[in-house]
Amino acid sequence: MNKKDLTTDLYSFEGEKVGTFTLPEMIFGAKVNPELMAQAVKVYLANQRRGTANTKDRGDVSGGGKKPWKQKGTGRARQGSTRSPIWTKGGIAHGPHPHDFSRKLSKKMKKAALFSALSEKLAENKLKVVEKIELSKPQTKRVKDLLNKLEIKRSVLVIIPEKNDNIHYSFRNIQKCESMIVSQINTYNVMKCDTILMLKDSFEILEKTFLEKKA
Repeated sequence: MNKKDLTTDLYSFEGEKVGTFTLPEMIFGAKVNPELMAQAVKVYLANQRRGTANTKDRGDVSGGGKKPWKQKGTGRARQGSTRSPIWTKGGIAHGPHPHDFSRKLSKKMKKAALFSALSEKLAENKLKVVEKIELSKPQTKRVKDLLNKLEIKRSVLVIIPEKNDNIHYSFRNIQKCESMIVSQINTYNVMKCDTILMLKDSFEILEKTFLEKKA
């Protein structure tokens, strides 16, 4: 992808085109790697699992120390304990136990997967850049008008430079719409939405967060 491909339209809060914006090449000019993106999503979802489900097997259930009847002579099947899984209130056979589902992915691979996902959105023309959104209070109608002007019909991730409750609550009332601080985005959030709407000031923080080496 050349630098010309990394230039996209810049819109005002009213949804009008006000110019163009050049995207950082190292992030939005990355090679799209579907396998790596899928791996990053799997790791993310696995790390969301709590793994706390637990059941009692026959050794954990109280009681059942005495045989319910003698071994022979009753005509009934042999039983050693009333806490066998075949008995009511008995233990659970092969039930779940606490388990750590967490998986690891190197920082380098996480970053590459995120850049790949963002580059894919740009290539599919599903990245919209807005100059700024200024709200003195939550106003769902205004942000909905913006989405309509930009012809965003499906799910959208709104990426903002820093915490802003007015923006967050304005978009929260819209179905399939989510806002997120740019420093917290990941491959899963980018891929699960159809379109990315990103504020202009978010790009500088995006570069500082994911490109600059920390001392």
